[in-house]
Amino acid sequence: MGGRFSWGHRLGCVVAASLAALLHAAPDASAHASRAAVSCAGSNTISFSPGLSTAAQRTRIRGSGAYSCVSTDPALRSGTSSISGGGWNGCFFSDATTVERITWNTGEQTTVVYRMGNVQQVAGQAVVLVVGRVTKGKFTGRTVASPGLQATLDPLKCVAKGGVGLITGPSALVIV
Repeated sequence: MGGRFSWGHRLGCVVAASLAALLHAAPDASAHASRAAVSCAGSNTISFSPGLSTAAQRTRIRGSGAYSCVSTDPALRSGTSSISGGGWNGCFFSDATTVERITWNTGEQTTVVYRMGNVQQVAGQAVVLVVGRVTKGKFTGRTVASPGLQATLDPLKCVAKGGVGLITGPSALVIV
């Protein structure tokens, strides 16, 4: 090991940091204790147009997600999502607003608006943490954190013409 951390360890650190940020962003979380909360693990695929480069530029964001979930609502076990948004993004900077529309296995829907985001490139891979709020549907008013580790597939594309157009990889969804 020699002091190196595996990607799994780094993702675990990202998840822990996101939960700390989530609790800090939602000091009233204890007021929600009687309402159902959900924790999901899955994956996201996100595309950027134009592709991410070393300099931040205005981009459109599109994507999808699929999650397996554990919830205090026993009927809720999974969800799929569509992701859209935009803002200033690059391989080393992100200032964007993103909307995730989740359809749960129960048929219910949730719309999350992520206004706070942090995307860092670690060894050429995107380490993503977004924190938002449910604005519509199931869990309205709740705080959401979604940490993940999306592989850029070819990290050298940050300096190539066209940039990084697609990232994909594991993600989590935590609603308190």
